[in-house]
Amino acid sequence: MKSVLALSILTFSCTLHASDAALTPAERAHAIQLLEDSQKEFLALVDGLSDAQWTYKPAPDRWSVGETAEHIVLAEVYLFGSVQRAVDAPPNPDWESKTRGKTEFVEKVMVDRSHKAQAPEPIQPHGKMSREETIQRYKEQRAREIKFAEETQVLLKEHTFDHPFPVFGTLNAYQWLIYVPLHNMRHNQQIAEVKATPGFPTQP
Repeated sequence: MKSVLALSILTFSCTLHASDAALTPAERAHAIQLLEDSQKEFLALVDGLSDAQWTYKPAPDRWSVGETAEHIVLAEVYLFGSVQRAVDAPPNPDWESKTRGKTEFVEKVMVDRSHKAQAPEPIQPHGKMSREETIQRYKEQRAREIKFAEETQVLLKEHTFDHPFPVFGTLNAYQWLIYVPLHNMRHNQQIAEVKATPGFPTQP
């Protein structure tokens, strides 16, 4: 009888743990909404720009709209790759303690442009993509991300991957997933800042 009871408790505990690690309907909806909203905002910001507007740099050390857009595209692949790397890793038995409070932290920090960071070299823009290629690659990558957010049944929160910046440390796959559109939103602000500078070219 005791062994049966112990087995029942263990089964309940494992089930509860799995439930905690699974996305709630609200979390899934939130991730999808962030992906869709940031995409809509980005496409609206870059729509109809002239070549002069696309390449205009407010200062030698600041990115143009085109460079910022290229960075977003390169980062999309890199960041969603971190989601995949987390998912491909074995479940982290310490995921709860390692990632507690990180969701709220990521959501707060990523959209705060008062704190700047140097992008890693692989995702810095180098002007190798045309405007058409940049936008097309963005749309294709974002479609993959939305499909994943809509369909995944992986227990995302128990799979982790370390962020290269120590301030973030260990993030779980759900946190990496929302990091993607939050990063996009951060640089949407940057594009809006460029367009708002006094020297930004007017439409011909």
